[in-house]
Amino acid sequence: MNTVNLRNLKRKHLVYGLTLVELLIVIAIIGVLAAIAIPAYKDYEEKARVTQAAIEISTMASKITHYYDDARAYPDSLTDVGLAGKLDPWGYPYRYLNLNKKGNGGARRDKNLNPLNTDFDLYSIGKDAKTKLPISQKDSLDDVIRVYDGKFVDLASKF
Repeated sequence: MNTVNLRNLKRKHLVYGLTLVELLIVIAIIGVLAAIAIPAYKDYEEKARVTQAAIEISTMASKITHYYDDARAYPDSLTDVGLAGKLDPWGYPYRYLNLNKKGNGGARRDKNLNPLNTDFDLYSIGKDAKTKLPISQKDSLDDVIRVYDGKFVDLASKF
């Protein structure tokens, strides 16, 4: 009777253990789930950064407009409105250009080379930190831009 109980105990113990094959299957499943989840999270994170940059650009544009209402001129730089050194979600400084100031030929342009704004340009150079004046260029597609004097604020690729 003792031998029968010992055999049953041994069998029960073996049933609860994992084989190497089962362990490899579990690891493979975890790897597949991670391969799906990590890129999805990265995309979500990038969309959140773009949204944050668009909100910050809209807020900064509002401050610049208030400055214009008081001074009857747009500021020469972001320093004039207390936004010096303001960084976008990727850690790069926002770009600003007063288009009403004489000698400013560096306006952002659409694919037909028409200026995007009539008052000022305000934008983020985006994730790759590269930009060109025409927003249709490859280096500018990830820029978060302000267009039509603030009616559109989003990625250049969506414009």
